[in-house]
Amino acid sequence: MVPSDNGIPDSWPPPPPKKPRQGSGSSGIPDIPPYAVPLILLGLIVGGMLFLVLTGRAGIVNIADTEVAVIVNYITGEEEVIRTPGVAFFIPWLNDAYVMDKSPNEFEMTGERDLDYNHVQELEVRASDGSKFRFDSLSLQYQLIPGDAALVLQDSGPRDSFKRNWVRAFARAVLRDEFGRYSSEAIADPSNYMTATSESKIRLNKFLNPHGIEILQIITPKPIFVAEVEKAIEDRKNANQEVERLRIEQTKLVNELDRKLAETERTKASEYEEALGILGASKINAEKEQVKIEKSADAFKISQINEGKAEQLRKEAEARAFENAAIKSAEGLVARVKALEMRGEILVR
Repeated sequence: MVPSDNGIPDSWPPPPPKKPRQGSGSSGIPDIPPYAVPLILLGLIVGGMLFLVLTGRAGIVNIADTEVAVIVNYITGEEEVIRTPGVAFFIPWLNDAYVMDKSPNEFEMTGERDLDYNHVQELEVRASDGSKFRFDSLSLQYQLIPGDAALVLQDSGPRDSFKRNWVRAFARAVLRDEFGRYSSEAIADPSNYMTATSESKIRLNKFLNPHGIEILQIITPKPIFVAEVEKAIEDRKNANQEVERLRIEQTKLVNELDRKLAETERTKASEYEEALGILGASKINAEKEQVKIEKSADAFKISQINEGKAEQLRKEAEARAFENAAIKSAEGLVARVKALEMRGEILVR
C-alpha cells in the first residue's frame, strides 16, 4: 500500500518498511542477479583449469629452450626424457612431468662467506712449499647433462635440486688438491696454473658425470700471495726477464757472428773461385804456349832432319863423284901401266 501524498496511510495498520539494499556504507548480504551464477561457475572452472595447467596437473607442460623435461609413468616406472622445446602432453594422475634447467650455471668462489649454494667463500690453497695463496674470484661453469635428466631426477630431485650440493661438495677439495701440487713460485707460471685448471676440470667431471652434471669451464684469475711471497715472485720474474733478455742478446750476437762468418766464407769462396779461374786461365795459356813450342820444336826438328838428309845426299853425291873420279884416274893409270908394259924394256930404260 503506497501512502498518499498527505502522509496518511490508506490502510491500518501501515505496512512494515522495506529493507534497504546493500550499498556503500550499508551492511547485509547483496542481492545476486540470477544471470551472475553461471558466470561465477564458469570463472571457477576456468580458474581451476588454469591452476591445473600452471601446476602441470592438466597433462600439458611447456618446455623452454633452456629446459628439459622428464615424464614419469607411475604405473610402469618408465621415464621419458624430452629434450625438444615446445609443448608436451601426458596423462595426468597416471604420469607426471618434471621440468629441469639445462642452461649453463655459474658456481662462484668469492668473498669472505657463503651466500647461497652457487656463491661460496673464496678459495685458499696451501702450496707444496707450505706457503698460502688464494683466488679472489674463481668461477666454474656447469650444467645438467640433458640426456641424463632422468638420472638427475632420481639422484638429486626435481627442478633445481641438482644445483644445491654436488658442485659445492667436490669443487673446493679438487681445486685445492690440483693447485696445491705446485709451489708458490711454480704456480705463478701461467702454464702451470692453466695445467692445474685443466686437471681440475677432468677430475671434477669424473666425480660429477655419474650424477648427470658436467663442468664446462673453470675460470681462474691470477693467484694472490702474501706480500713477501708476491715480492719474491716479482723479483724472480724480473730476474727471469733479465736472463731472457741476455739470452736473446746472446742469440743476436751468435747470429751476428754466424752471419759474419758466413759472409767471410762467401768472400773467401769467391776469392778462391776467382783464383781458381785465374790459375785455370794461366794453365790454359801455358798449355797453349806448350803446344806452340812443341809445334815449333817439331817444325825445327823436321827442318833439321830435312837439311841433314839434303846434306847427306849432297855428300853422297860428292863421294860418288870422287869415287868415279878416282876410278877414272886409276883406270887411266892402269892403262898407262899396260901401255908402258907393252913398250917394254926400251921405254923403261
